[in-house]
Amino acid sequence: MTHQVDNRRALGWALLITSVFFVIELTGGILANSLALLSDAGHLLSDMGALGLSYFAIWFARRPATREKTYGYYRVEILAALINGVVLALVAIFIFIEAYKRLLSPQEVNTGLMMGVAVAGLFANILVAYILHQGDYKENLNVRSAFLHVLGDILGSLGAIAAGILIWLTGIYLFDTIISIVIAIIILFSVYRLLNDTLHVLLEGTPKHLDYVEISQTIGDISGVQSIHDLHIWTVTSGFVCLSCHVVKDKREDPQEILLRINRVLKEGFGIEHTTVQVETEDLSAEELNTH
Repeated sequence: MTHQVDNRRALGWALLITSVFFVIELTGGILANSLALLSDAGHLLSDMGALGLSYFAIWFARRPATREKTYGYYRVEILAALINGVVLALVAIFIFIEAYKRLLSPQEVNTGLMMGVAVAGLFANILVAYILHQGDYKENLNVRSAFLHVLGDILGSLGAIAAGILIWLTGIYLFDTIISIVIAIIILFSVYRLLNDTLHVLLEGTPKHLDYVEISQTIGDISGVQSIHDLHIWTVTSGFVCLSCHVVKDKREDPQEILLRINRVLKEGFGIEHTTVQVETEDLSAEELNTH
């Protein structure tokens, strides 16, 4: 619960700062006629939606479980991360389209105004990134998606500054377009990593920090366990790992003691606390257990 409160507070401050500088960058981009600034402003707009969605998701995920939603609403955070990733991809595509138009018809840019706004935006984005870094961004996909949005903005501001310097030194306005294309490519790489991790959770894949084979062997080596089957490990939401399995025990062993040993090993060795373990005296077939 503490992590959720910290994440929500961090997202709230990040949303406020981002909203203010969206207005500043949009105005500056229009006045300076800079695609790099307008691209960054568009990214900031997607950030506002992403941060707002992430803030809402963390609040909504706290709703209690119901008979219809037995796990509660934890997956809302993962869905928010997925939407954020898709929005980032659309922003990158928009930048590519606008860049193509300007490659065909380069336009003059007010470099002084462009660099001034970009520098201010850079400091604002660094502040937002620092605030989100104080949250649980490494473990929480939702906060991480918002953090990646802000990193993209930092790159956008740096790109706009670099473009302004190059235009000022050479007088070639095409640098504004080239930098915006580079920013879009970097954004797409971040999108790929985020969507890959998010879809992995939605498909209930084994968490990447856990080794399926190692866990299976560890449970099988516990005293009194003859074999293990139907092992499943998945993530409900960031930091909420679940495990279920069937174990065949030695007939002389107490099933409750076997269960305690398994839970202790999973918690201490792998940090898995939410487990469902069926202890059996013989290896029943999949058909009899209706596991398929």
